[in-house]
Amino acid sequence: MDKFKIKGLNGKKTLSGSIRVNGAKNAILKVMASSVLFTDGFKMSNIPEIEDIKRMGELLDFLGTSVKKIKDKEYIIDSSKIKETDLDRGISEKMRGSIVLTGPLLARFGKVSFPVPGGCVIGARPINFFIEGFEKMGAETEFKNNRYYIKTKKGGLRGTEIFFKIPSVTATETFMMAGVLAKGKTVLKNVALEPEIKNLADFLISCGAKIKGVGTSIIEIQGGKLLKGKNKTYKAMPDRIETGSFLILGSLCADNLEITHCNPEDIELLICMLKESGVPIEINKDTIKIKGNAKIKNKDFKSFNIKTKEYPGFPTDLQAPMVMFLTQATGDSLVFETIFEGRLNFVEDINRMGANILLMDPHRALVKGPTSLRGREVESPDLRGGLAFIIGGILAKGESIIDNVYLIDRGYERIEERLQEIGVEIERI
Repeated sequence: MDKFKIKGLNGKKTLSGSIRVNGAKNAILKVMASSVLFTDGFKMSNIPEIEDIKRMGELLDFLGTSVKKIKDKEYIIDSSKIKETDLDRGISEKMRGSIVLTGPLLARFGKVSFPVPGGCVIGARPINFFIEGFEKMGAETEFKNNRYYIKTKKGGLRGTEIFFKIPSVTATETFMMAGVLAKGKTVLKNVALEPEIKNLADFLISCGAKIKGVGTSIIEIQGGKLLKGKNKTYKAMPDRIETGSFLILGSLCADNLEITHCNPEDIELLICMLKESGVPIEINKDTIKIKGNAKIKNKDFKSFNIKTKEYPGFPTDLQAPMVMFLTQATGDSLVFETIFEGRLNFVEDINRMGANILLMDPHRALVKGPTSLRGREVESPDLRGGLAFIIGGILAKGESIIDNVYLIDRGYERIEERLQEIGVEIERI
């Protein structure tokens, strides 16, 4: 029931200093799930203390996998004694990413059961992607008591060819992991291209997996034996969504801000858009700098349209923070959310803060800028919408209260403490 209280800057760009990017939540969760494919364990480093990672650890503990923190941001994970194949209902219903465990469990044990996954209310996540794919690999599915039961025939999963009608990140990762232990070759076509997929594949390959074509639209996996970690260390890649979130915040509210320990190539489209809008950005190998931004008024930023799309297109996870940016730019901007039908629902609360946004339908919104924002009490609707409200509260005049910050804690480690270090007046209450 925690809340954030924020004293707004009333449009002034006074933030400065340095803010570090943490390890990528969406990469770490999948590597944790991949531990099911191992006879032993491995180490993980650069792991942030966020709720989703805690929940995945609890899910794995329930199954019999050992997840131990050895020091700050470092863990050892070991599935040598894993035995359960039924995902815990309470945890799974809070976490959309729990579905990714089904591939490794089914591949290793020949059976798995799970409830309909939960998480943020941003739109439907079709389960049919996974059910149809597993059935093509020789599994049988039953749905009863609001739970899916999947099992293979004698001999386990069989390699096959799967074409994704929509390039799904989670489905790509799930079936890539399932293919590691399936009999024969698995060919995945029209796969997602997100950097987190290559990050996962590279680690699995280093531990014995036979995977080809990562980074292209076709991935081939030759099935084999359980993988061996041999005390290898997986170091989490930088979180590109956190990088982009900080860059948007800095564009609106900072004079001089350095974003460190990031990979600018992963958000190249966002950087290009903001530069063309007028934000003074300097790019280095693993840092992004905003320099001399206070002399540029937000109303001098040019508006632009965005259309969310699979990588390397504009990420849906940055849509909400970018809508906040567009409320300050001059002109009309069309926001087209193509991934989740519920992800624009937060605009009503932004309008209550003083924005002028017309929600045309569940997928399109017209943002008219610039507008002055006023502090209000709002409730975080989801992880990324909650971060957008933080940006809005910092930007606005007066005080803002953000409720339901648990959803923000799911993806951003101690966000209030990190923002305080660059000058934000924010506290957890």
